[in-house]
Amino acid sequence: MPKGYWIANNIVHDPETYERYKAANGPVFARYNARFVVRGGQQKGVEGEVFPRTVVIEFPSYAEALACYEDPEYAAAKAIRDPVSEGRLLIVEGYEG
Repeated sequence: MPKGYWIANNIVHDPETYERYKAANGPVFARYNARFVVRGGQQKGVEGEVFPRTVVIEFPSYAEALACYEDPEYAAAKAIRDPVSEGRLLIVEGYEG
């Protein structure tokens, strides 16, 4: 079964509040066996417009990646993040070729 991934690219306007979001999302990510593959770090945009922070989170399956996003506990964490950041989030199915 292919894994699922969240690919997020964002701008954080209030790092202190964003830390609260990260603390709040920890338990729900643990419940869905999420693993951070990329969490900030250096990046260089080479095509198109990119925001300064990229995060890639791996889930055991695409279904679990979707379920995590739709989880009410994640919605509560997201409510902390939304006022202090802007970005894009894509949920994709991995490739097993």
